[in-house]
Amino acid sequence: MERAKKEEVLGEIIEAWKNVSSIVVADYRGITVPVVTAIRDDFRKAGCHYRVIKNSLVKIAVKGSKMEPLTQLMAGTTAVIWTTGEAPQPPAEIALKWAKTEPKFKILGGYYEGSVLDAAGVNMLSKLPTKNEVRASMLMTFLAGPQGFVAQINAPVQNFAYLLDARRRQLEEGGEVTAA
Repeated sequence: MERAKKEEVLGEIIEAWKNVSSIVVADYRGITVPVVTAIRDDFRKAGCHYRVIKNSLVKIAVKGSKMEPLTQLMAGTTAVIWTTGEAPQPPAEIALKWAKTEPKFKILGGYYEGSVLDAAGVNMLSKLPTKNEVRASMLMTFLAGPQGFVAQINAPVQNFAYLLDARRRQLEEGGEVTAA
């Protein structure tokens, strides 16, 4: 690769990783081209970027940044998968799916919020709840208190209505209640 091309790729990496949510690094050695193409397509459909970048260029791109510890994963034939969206889970989820179906696709680790992750960390990242799931959970927590309060206030009125209905049915059947 000529120097001008390397500088162009380096600029692309730096620009792309300014607002990165998460990164997954995987070894793809020995995988056939059609399988790699299918892997790339899966990542693209999920809004992720899949790219094979020279390890030395990645090391230069992250030098002096908070992502510099990521360089310890850059050895051998590596594919770098990242997302800049709100959700950091998609690269990890899809990478894990492919690691299960394609034994030669090995997850080396990843990066999330200033921390370098090992393969187990990438697995944990894939299981994080999405923002919408967290919002729904918080909303249910916030609504639980008022719902319980309303139910307590409404209970005596509701019980009285049930009592009146039971008495009405009893009178319709022709039975009288004896006072004890």
